[in-house]
Amino acid sequence: MKSYSGTGHTDEGHSGTKQQETETIQPAVMLAGEIQLPPDKSISHRAALFSAITDPAEGEQILENYSQAADPQSTLSCLRQLGVSIRTEGNTVYIRGVGKTGFRPPAEPLDCGNSGTTMRLLTGLLAASGTPATLIGDESLSARPMRRILAPLRSMGCHLTARDDQFAPIQTAPHDGIHGITYPLPVASAQLKSCLLLAGLYADEPTTILEEHPTRDHTERSLQLPTEQQDGLTRIQSSLATPVPAQSARIPGDFSAAAFWLVAASVSPQKVEDPTSLILPNTGINPSRTALLNLLQDMGAIIHIQNQRLSGREPVADLHVLGGTLSAISPDPSVIPNCIDELPVLMVAMAFAHGRSVIRGAEELRHKETDRLAAMEEVLARAGCTFSMFDDGIEIHGDPNFRPCPAIYNSYGDHRIAMAAAVMALRSTGESGVQDPGCTAISYPDFWKDLRRVSVLHDASGK
Repeated sequence: MKSYSGTGHTDEGHSGTKQQETETIQPAVMLAGEIQLPPDKSISHRAALFSAITDPAEGEQILENYSQAADPQSTLSCLRQLGVSIRTEGNTVYIRGVGKTGFRPPAEPLDCGNSGTTMRLLTGLLAASGTPATLIGDESLSARPMRRILAPLRSMGCHLTARDDQFAPIQTAPHDGIHGITYPLPVASAQLKSCLLLAGLYADEPTTILEEHPTRDHTERSLQLPTEQQDGLTRIQSSLATPVPAQSARIPGDFSAAAFWLVAASVSPQKVEDPTSLILPNTGINPSRTALLNLLQDMGAIIHIQNQRLSGREPVADLHVLGGTLSAISPDPSVIPNCIDELPVLMVAMAFAHGRSVIRGAEELRHKETDRLAAMEEVLARAGCTFSMFDDGIEIHGDPNFRPCPAIYNSYGDHRIAMAAAVMALRSTGESGVQDPGCTAISYPDFWKDLRRVSVLHDASGK
């Protein structure tokens, strides 16, 4: 276990000799205004992939407010290479499905960019349908292990290979037919679950996924898959007999993007009695995604959930953040999969919460776009937090009056680390910076513009 005593530092362990672009961040006295969140990436990916395998008789699927971020655009690009007719008008995407077996073998490798969702879910579809293809990714994605999808897909009868039997490029090939499996998820992973449920659409007998710890359920909702609770497990099934329903819908605002604003406003010096606040309309509030919202409310954040409604098959609402004074919290490890992408910014919230907060069971963070536990260790150390690191988590000694040291934060090219560091910098005692800020385009192209627009840098006296 490594411990840090809160001294802060700004001159070691980042960027090396290569000059990097840096986004400058000024401290803010409060956040105020309304933010139109980027469309949900997870739902955008799935809406495009599932639209592609709808029966052509369903007609053109219309996906409004589709994400313009790099990852979901990689999904569209791969589908076009597979012969799927896709046209766009602004943020609206029109897709004409080819059915479950209508993919055309691509002439060139399918470039998934930085998107693990694209690679894992598309591998399930292509391997199970027997479509020969090669899936590649950028340097970061090519270093992420894929063995967890390869083994169960092979047990179903799929033919596929990978570099060193665990990394991209992944090659899929024709097969003689596949069969369903019953598969207890060894890790809480929505990507693994979705990959196998999609593969199950090509087998006569059902594929049954057994899930001990709930993960995001967008796939089950979108495909309307049979789901039941039994013996403490969630059982989800798919098979060749499962129809692919029409997917036309408006994509909700991304809760994972909302998380940064929820924390930023909650740790702001602004209090509930102030007349200004931050509003996040049309935010997805799928219960399998909103653990962070619940945790922040448990910590003392004042967040109003208004105008609840459905957008397609997904619940949405308008979130109104009024600030609050936070107290420490130690989430049960069972909720960690529900907020895995939001943990970096939750660590920031814990730095401003009174008392000792502990996160355990978060080893999955070490297998994201970067090792997010190691990256947040550096962010917190530079800010001057007092904390200790574990292999699977962190212990943070927080203080509502904590003021981070001015620092230059290395994002390591990871969008969520960059945005978490930006939230930390808003409470700093002076000007800070985030290196490689362009990486936020992966999920939130307008993040820096929105940050500048809602940051109130001076009080009424102009100080």
